Amino acid sequence: MSLILCEYRRYVPKAAKILLISVTWFCSFGGISTSESPRIASYFGTKTRYEEVNPFLLTNPLLVSRKNDLLPNTCTPLQVVSVIRHGRRYPTQKQIKKMKKMYNLIKQSESNSELVKELQSWNMWYDEWMDGQLVKNGEDDMKNLAHRLASLFPSLFTSDKLEQCKMSFTTSSKHRCVDSTKSFIKGLTHNYLRLPELTDTEQDDTTCREPMVNDTLMRFFDHCEKFVVQVEDNDTAMHEVDKFKIGPEMQNVIHKVATLLSVPKDQLNADLIQVAFFTCSFELAINNIVNSPWCRLFDEEDAKVLEYLNDLKQYWKRGYGFDINSRSSCNLFQHIFQHLETAVSESKRYCYGFVSSSILF
Repeated sequence: MSLILCEYRRYVPKAAKILLISVTWFCSFGGISTSESPRIASYFGTKTRYEEVNPFLLTNPLLVSRKNDLLPNTCTPLQVVSVIRHGRRYPTQKQIKKMKKMYNLIKQSESNSELVKELQSWNMWYDEWMDGQLVKNGEDDMKNLAHRLASLFPSLFTSDKLEQCKMSFTTSSKHRCVDSTKSFIKGLTHNYLRLPELTDTEQDDTTCREPMVNDTLMRFFDHCEKFVVQVEDNDTAMHEVDKFKIGPEMQNVIHKVATLLSVPKDQLNADLIQVAFFTCSFELAINNIVNSPWCRLFDEEDAKVLEYLNDLKQYWKRGYGFDINSRSSCNLFQHIFQHLETAVSESKRYCYGFVSSSILF
């Protein structure tokens, strides 16, 4: 999401400043499957590859769209504050353990079906050391995003402003977020601004090009005692999620998959089915494999059930399920709007002289 503060070049009574809110999602969410995607790709939720949302990125990852919609000719951008999700990543250690368990169950199947044979011969290449780390095309996601964002607002992303530390890059301590921020900075400095790479000595002296780690700001939920007590460490907080896992919709999917694989139904559960579904999404997002046998385990009705399961978890853990979920983010919102208020007051003093960017991961 980007918030853009603009100033009109023409006189506007009582409204010299205008805040344009551009809701440009850089995180993954369901879009429309492209012709180069499995039919179920639009149901992957937060595991959706970015190209499903903006298919043009498959052919031109640097293409800037909607520029004219965002900024009218009479508007001069003063500041952009962007909250950006990390780039594509490997599965987490927990997910990989479940993937291995599911794969071992399939290996034991005595079915002669083509699908089972393909799954049994599939290379289980995921390993626990990967643990959610950024992948190579996740680095490219961030580099290309930096290029597109800077192309939208060239007056805010200049080498002078970088050297004067009028750009700030804040991240949480999660390795995939730190690496995403570094990749974003590299995409901005090397790919867009064409600045030379710094030596190790120069890098130590150039704090403007280094991300600042701030977990209090970026992982606010970990630092909100009420959230930790009421949601994170509360065994009953996900009651509705647990109920859905053993409900008829989910059990129907489990039964269908057990039949397809010729494995005992009692050896499968919602978590294993979900990780099999996500394996399809990881194969597409990381390796661009469109016809993975993992995807053929599920039809569109199954995908809708599994999408709902993921949405249900996000609703209760991060969304509207508990009031504290949104209230815990107040510090981040306050930080964003303080930046914008500073830009307004400084622009009054210097008359267009204050322009800056704040990038948050």
